Amino acid sequence: MSHIIPEPAPRAGSVLPDTDPEPTVAELDAIDREMPVIKAEIDLLDVQIALLDRPLTGVDVQRLRRAFRRVLDARRFLANHPIAGESEAA
Repeated sequence: MSHIIPEPAPRAGSVLPDTDPEPTVAELDAIDREMPVIKAEIDLLDVQIALLDRPLTGVDVQRLRRAFRRVLDARRFLANHPIAGESEAA
């Protein structure tokens, strides 16, 4: 009676490897590289949520446009600055 609940058997054809689930250095670098886009998208979402339950004023429209423009700027910067070792021709 060492185990009341049995250990689950490994599934055949599992997509995930049975290794440490921690992200690799390359994955952490990719997240770091995309962080400005992630932050800009979160800011845009915050503005959109704040404007859900009220009519838009001129200032609200400006806030929304500004947040959307920051997302586009961050995406453009990410697209135009390839990482080292990445080919520019896609």
